[in-house]
Amino acid sequence: SHRSSWLLLAPLLTPPVPVITAPPCSLCPEGAHRFQWIRNLVPEFGISSSHVKVLSSPAEFYELLKVQIKTAKQRVVMASLYLGTGLLEQELVDCLEETLEKSLQAKGSSNLRVSILLDYTRGSRGRKNSRTMLIPLLQRFPEQVRVSLFHTPNLRGLLRLLIPERFNETIGLQHIKVYLFDDNVILSGANLSDLYFTNRQDRYVLLQDSPEIADFFTELVDAIGDVSLQLQQDDTVQMMEGMEHPYQGDKVTYCEIANRRVMEVINSARTRQELLHAKTFHSSQEGSSLISQQGSQASEGLKPEPDTWIYPLIQMKPFGIQIDEMVTETLLTEAERDARIYLTTGYFNLTQAYMDLILGTRAEYRILLASPEVNGFFGAKGVAGAIPAAYVYIEHQFYSEVCYLHQQERVQLQEYSRAGWTFHAKGLWLYLAGSDLPCLTLIGSPNFGYRSIHRDLEAQVAIVTENKALQQELHREQEQLYICSGVVSPATFEQPNRYVKLWVKLVTPLIKNFF
Repeated sequence: SHRSSWLLLAPLLTPPVPVITAPPCSLCPEGAHRFQWIRNLVPEFGISSSHVKVLSSPAEFYELLKVQIKTAKQRVVMASLYLGTGLLEQELVDCLEETLEKSLQAKGSSNLRVSILLDYTRGSRGRKNSRTMLIPLLQRFPEQVRVSLFHTPNLRGLLRLLIPERFNETIGLQHIKVYLFDDNVILSGANLSDLYFTNRQDRYVLLQDSPEIADFFTELVDAIGDVSLQLQQDDTVQMMEGMEHPYQGDKVTYCEIANRRVMEVINSARTRQELLHAKTFHSSQEGSSLISQQGSQASEGLKPEPDTWIYPLIQMKPFGIQIDEMVTETLLTEAERDARIYLTTGYFNLTQAYMDLILGTRAEYRILLASPEVNGFFGAKGVAGAIPAAYVYIEHQFYSEVCYLHQQERVQLQEYSRAGWTFHAKGLWLYLAGSDLPCLTLIGSPNFGYRSIHRDLEAQVAIVTENKALQQELHREQEQLYICSGVVSPATFEQPNRYVKLWVKLVTPLIKNFF
């Protein structure tokens, strides 16, 4: 916050023209600390890097979910797009039931609270759906279990009546994925569905024993839950007493209430963390003389100095909250010459602003995206089957632009390809100039596309670390993903499987804001 960070946000207030900022001034701290401006917008959580675990496979993610559910004592908070209906998902529900049952028997009255937040449209798809999976839990433990179904305020009136199932999901979704057990938080792009537990590649980070971060995400999920429909034991839904309705009530009123609820969570956590920071900073200054007098007993109670900082970035454009977009654009704007940015997305459909920043700034980019065969929509029925072709077309257009500007050395596209797998990993790793290891990563639900920015509810975290071992783990994570990829060249688009039908080319510009 030494240099005016608000100037860094200028690109958002003006049309998205590529912004070239001045080189970092000498006042600005080097290394990880150059990102402290983020705390002007969101709470900053300083933790020890030993609390951060990077997972790499769907199976590992699934096993961790089960272990965490089984050992939870106080709270289980899960936010996802949906819960699938297969055997693996049923096993998760059984784990929840078992844990709730145990906590009831232990106490007579249970302390354990389970709160689940899903999207209304996606969670209601089909006869057997997320709702029918969870109703037994609600019926058996009505006091401990809450299931909230977020319904976008933009799907209402005639549109809501006319638009068919599945298509209604294009209007706006609850897309946040957070899996939280007591003070352990898993951040991921993965949903609670068997594909994500077996052969759909994603990213997963566990923040262990981090009560402040767990409290923040609990409050965030509570806030969205409060403005969502509550699932009842008879599979009906209703809003909480006195709450504006998302599609029957007044849209402006609803969005204002939702904005207030969510911003309250962000701002109160920010204030809390600032006070904590001031307290620990000053007490560690004064404490240094105390410790030398009292020997070791005083220092045992002190936590290790944080070497890693977590910043939650929230994006909820329907409610007028655009923090993630502001921070991401600023990071792209600020990345200097010779910095390397590895950016990955399961669905390559960057907004114009992000494209302009990538094409108009000086950092090197390695962009990893799904080849058509590992796109989640590959082989889908009906219109959705054409979606991979639309992505190929968007990718080809961007690649042509890169070549036209003679940037193909600086901006490389790489396609993830792995037999029998699909690709859903999203995020970014930032390597400062001259460094072989990343000091910042973004991980969570956003895809850097139009939907993530304008339609859906999204959350990710920026993890900034000075710790070499954690930097190496993040570097390894990046390498493991990029190793399964081939570099895109003009020849890529000459392969017969890349042929895009004329009708797809014509409709893509019209529909690209919906997927």
